[in-house]
Amino acid sequence: VFLLTYFFGMAASVWWVVLSLTWLLAAGCKWSTEAIASYSVHFHIVAWGLPAVQTGLALAFSAIDGDPVSGICYVGNTNVHFLRLFVLGPLTVYFVFGVLFLAIGFFNLWRIRIEVQKQQHGLENVTKVTQLMSKIGIFSVLYTVPALFLILVLFYEQRHRPLWEQAALCSCSSTKADTDININRLS
Repeated sequence: VFLLTYFFGMAASVWWVVLSLTWLLAAGCKWSTEAIASYSVHFHIVAWGLPAVQTGLALAFSAIDGDPVSGICYVGNTNVHFLRLFVLGPLTVYFVFGVLFLAIGFFNLWRIRIEVQKQQHGLENVTKVTQLMSKIGIFSVLYTVPALFLILVLFYEQRHRPLWEQAALCSCSSTKADTDININRLS
């Protein structure tokens, strides 16, 4: 189960970066479909190879452990350092690069749209560019919002997990305010 969830989750993130890069190459650098397709082997090597290397490193470092609640094996269930190194770090890097490529690509598409609008007979082409921008925008939102939410949840978890673990192991670490509230409830 670990191989399925970790490898394909990371591969999906890398493919997002590749997709954003190809949009940038098409819109910003005005590459043709054929030019982008000529690099497809390289894109596949990176998009499948990078997660394979990450998965191999996670296995080599024995970073895989089981979640006591769900029973699913993953990286960083019991070790925050492995969570940062193998999950949070790569996901954040992939997200930042994907959004960066996407933003630059959108900026270039916007410039193309303005250039087409200046032409007298470009109304149909403006509509096509606008539709393309809408499709890319909708897909981007459908990916970036859940990805950003996942990254924020992982940041929150790695920040607060030591406190949660300490509270679960020792209930004697309650604060004076907690004790005062409990005493007031009894009276």
